[in-house]
Amino acid sequence: MKRRTALTTLGAGVVAIGAGAWLALPSGSRALTIASAASELAKLKGAAIKHTGGWTPAQVFEHLAQSIDYSMIGFPQSKSPLFQSTAGAVAFAVFQSKGAMTHGLTEPIPGAPVLATNGNTDAALDRLLASLKTFDTYAGALKPHFAYGPLDKTQYAAAHAMHVFNHLTEFSA
Repeated sequence: MKRRTALTTLGAGVVAIGAGAWLALPSGSRALTIASAASELAKLKGAAIKHTGGWTPAQVFEHLAQSIDYSMIGFPQSKSPLFQSTAGAVAFAVFQSKGAMTHGLTEPIPGAPVLATNGNTDAALDRLLASLKTFDTYAGALKPHFAYGPLDKTQYAAAHAMHVFNHLTEFSA
């Protein structure tokens, strides 16, 4: 009985958090596709990028490429299946319904290699664009997201686009 009460309480909490996040999140107006993300990133090629975040542009591009690559090869660490099927699934549903995501913009992917602080911005952007292209043509089985759990190709494309757009809020050319 205590387990059922705890699970019910957990579920109600997840729904309440999700609803609050949904109301607070600004709505996105861009297409959530790999092509739209690549198009926005391509505008930064050769530009003098100004950024306001805690990571350099090269670190951001490397982080985004890691996330895209891990969707195809597997994330180094994942949240528990319970987390993925509750809080993770609710978070993704909220982001997808609003067409935008928000997250800690200097939070590394759990278990991913540390991002180099002296990386080359152009090379990192090229790597990111290559990762997007590889994902777009990838026909294999996708690996579960470390927080959201299993996603299909369309859902992952939206997640990647929202991730890119969220990080681009700290950039201007």
